[in-house]
Amino acid sequence: MTPRRNERALVRPHVVTGGRAHPTRNVFDLVTLVIATGDLPRKDLTPEKLRIIDLCRGGALSVVEISGHLGLPVGVVKVLLSDLVDSGHLTTRAAAPADRQPKVRLLQEVLDGLRARL
Repeated sequence: MTPRRNERALVRPHVVTGGRAHPTRNVFDLVTLVIATGDLPRKDLTPEKLRIIDLCRGGALSVVEISGHLGLPVGVVKVLLSDLVDSGHLTTRAAAPADRQPKVRLLQEVLDGLRARL
């Protein structure tokens, strides 16, 4: 029986991460921005790691965005990102400082305005 096109193959997360549940030394937030660096050798990288590099070549993506694109749990993506940062394939940037992030009140007003239009 051939799987339907919208069904994706089920691969256990521990297989994708090589049995690891936690990143090495790099700690990522959901909003940490990830950017691909120069052209380093890619021959020994897994398909998931290659996909991450390709995604990040187009510009900075957050950890949660990468997770969504890959359809993998955030914990798995953090392990893969950690490996790629350690190998020099990726670099990270923290999200905007707290004083530069939008205020809750402003966001609430925007949300209220959108709800009023619906």
